[in-house]
Parts: sequence; C-alpha cells; structure tokens
Amino acid sequence: MASLQKKGNSWYCQFYWRDKRFTFAVGRVTKPQAEAKATKAGEIVELLERGVLRLPDGISVATFVKHDGQPPTPLESQKVSQKSSLGDLRDAYLKAHQAAQEAKSLYTSKIHLNHLVRTLGQNFELGTLELVHLQKHVDRRCPKVSPATAAKEISTFRTAWNWGVRMKLVSGPCPVKGLIYPKVDEKPPFQTRAEIERQIEGLSDEQQQELWDALFLTLPEIDAFLADVKALAAHPWIYPLVATAAHAGLRRSELVRIRKADVDFDAMILTVRERKRTKGKRTTRRVPLSTALAAVLRDWLERHPGGPYLFAQAEEVFRSKKRSRTTGHANGPARPKSLKGRLVGVSDRERPGILPLTIHEVSDHFRRTVNGESWSVVPGLHCLRHSFISACASKGLDQRIIDEWVGHQTDEQRRRYRHLYPSVQQAAIKSVFG
Repeated sequence: MASLQKKGNSWYCQFYWRDKRFTFAVGRVTKPQAEAKATKAGEIVELLERGVLRLPDGISVATFVKHDGQPPTPLESQKVSQKSSLGDLRDAYLKAHQAAQEAKSLYTSKIHLNHLVRTLGQNFELGTLELVHLQKHVDRRCPKVSPATAAKEISTFRTAWNWGVRMKLVSGPCPVKGLIYPKVDEKPPFQTRAEIERQIEGLSDEQQQELWDALFLTLPEIDAFLADVKALAAHPWIYPLVATAAHAGLRRSELVRIRKADVDFDAMILTVRERKRTKGKRTTRRVPLSTALAAVLRDWLERHPGGPYLFAQAEEVFRSKKRSRTTGHANGPARPKSLKGRLVGVSDRERPGILPLTIHEVSDHFRRTVNGESWSVVPGLHCLRHSFISACASKGLDQRIIDEWVGHQTDEQRRRYRHLYPSVQQAAIKSVFG
C-alpha cells in the first residue's frame, strides 16, 4: 500500500519495501491524479512482493515504482565502465586534490583510504562493491578505533567515490546507506585536575587516560604550567609557542602557520590562519593579545632565527634527525664501532634555509618538555585550548565573543566546550539556593 503527502503545491508518494520506506515525487498534479498514482504504486509494490515483477539490476525500487515498473533505459553514452580498482580510485583522488586540500587534510584522507585498502585489497573491483563490503570494514576497525573514527574513514571514501563518479571512474551511489556502527559512550565532560584525581582510583589505564584527555587547567595552573615549560624547554621556540596556545586558544595546526606579520603589537591583535572553516577558501580570524603574551612574543622575536614564520627552528640543530649538519649516519646493530667506519656514507646535509615547524615536531617537543614532570598528565597542546575557553567562560565572557576567538561554528562544538570552573558553578548555585 502506498500513501500520499503534500508539500507546498507538490504531491509525494511513499511506500514500504522490505521494511524500508521510500518516497518519490508525483509532482504538481490534482488530488485525483495523485491518488491514482498512489494506487498504481501500491499495485507495483504488491507485484514485486509476490515475485511477479523483478527489480532490474542497477535500478532503485523508488525509480522502478515511479515509472510503473518500466523505468527508462539509460543511454549507452551515459553508462560508465566501472573497471576501476580501489587502489586506482585512491591514487587518482589523492593526486587530483594535492593543490585543493591542505597538506594535513590530504594526509588524513590518505590514511583513511589506506585503511579501506587494507580491508578490501588494492585490486578490489569497485564495480562489485556492496554494503556488505563496507560493513566488513567497519566491523574490522571498530574494535581498534572508535565508531566515530570508522565513520570518518567511510565519509572520506564516500567523498572519493562521489568525485570518482564525476570523473567517470565509478558509477552509481556509494553503497553506504544502512551501515551499522557500534553504540559509543559520550565522552567525559571537561574537568579540572582535582576532579579527575578524585575519580581515577580503581580505574584501568585506558579509563584513566580517557579522563585525562578531558583535562583543562585553571588559571593558576596555567601560570604554573607555563613557568615550568619556560624552565624546561630545550629550544627557545617552545615556550612562546605554548604560551600562545594557552593565551589565545589556538589549535596545533594554526600555531605552525602563524607568520611574524600576523602579530600586530600596535593593535594588540593576532591573526589566525584557519584551515577548514570555509570549504575551498583559506580564512582568518583575529584574537586579541594579552599583555603577558605580547611580552613573551616581543622577547621571542628578538631571538628569532629568521624566516617568515613566527615559530621556527634554527637551520642547524645538534643531533637532530632532520636539522643536523650531516646526514647518513648508521644506527642499530650494524653500526660500525670505529669512528672511520661510522663516517662512511656520512655527508653534509643540504641547507634549505629556515623552515617552519611541522606539527609532529611540535607534538614531540611538547611531550619531551612535560614528560617526567607533574604535568605529564596534560594530554597535549589541545588541552590548553580547553583551558583558554574555560578561563574565558569563568569570567563571564559572552559566548559569541568566545566563538569568534576560537572559531566555533556549531552547537555541538559549543556544548562540548561549554564548561566552567567548579568554584564558579558552586557560587552560581549558592546564589540561588544558598
């Protein structure tokens, strides 16, 4: 049986097939005409269920029913030869988007697609792809990663597939509708160190780490943390970079893209180069400089090694894998014991000039700085972004101002980051109930 629904001036017909609801547009017709179409649709569905009619390959049931069981045959010129393999689609998609996507986004897309390749195989023919194949990938990945991560991998593949349709590498819709992901627990709310320490007794290492990933620092803790980073930093850029993360709420990828020209000491403004706020466009936002951060950055610029980027490593760094004076050193069990033997194959490294920091260098040096100290529980630089937002909220700043400074766009982001110091919350409830 089929039913009708009117939206505006158009009629739509709905029916159920194999416990799923389907809809097709009838159009701007009279009510009797729409009712006649619904009756016909019900007859076609009944014939399908009885096996009198057979759904042709490559034709959706909604299209079949809409055309009274006689869907139009696609023109030969519209047919797409679907001989592409999964590896072919991956390589073509990544090559085509080298200039259109940020390096980190492209790197992430490559990782996601490579996981699909590991599940289905490099030479898997996309013409045979069905929902069961993608469900196999989700089932394989979810014990190792969160359902959200598996969903991102499928989303990347669907994006590549849709691009492949336009390039005539594949045809038809990507068969992702109906994928089932395991139910996931909501992430713990952001909490202070004291709150987390009261909960961790008796928890597994994994459960404890999940709580520490939700850590944010209070204002006194931020000051103490920055003082320790300043004292322990092995390179001069580490402290000003961490201070900028703490006093401006920047993401790691935004920190490495800041240029010296983006710091305006006269206006006390820092321009942040965003990566994903608007698709296909590089955007910026502006964050005011605190007096303390301005002093830190002025001091850093007096010692800056050169180049256009605000945070940069010196061209030559002793014993660095990437920035040492020489390269080609042998390591491991095969390393010669004599100095002469160890110098075989060693040559001077090319001098490309002052290069910007990479996000991996930033993460590595941040972890080296805080590990072994009382701050080893700080999960990463992103914790300072949480702390910045909390500090702003605890002082009663308008949510719109916070959104502008940190680049939040969705209610989901705001809900995730909307937290206040426990002392502020207690003061609020006491003001109501005493």
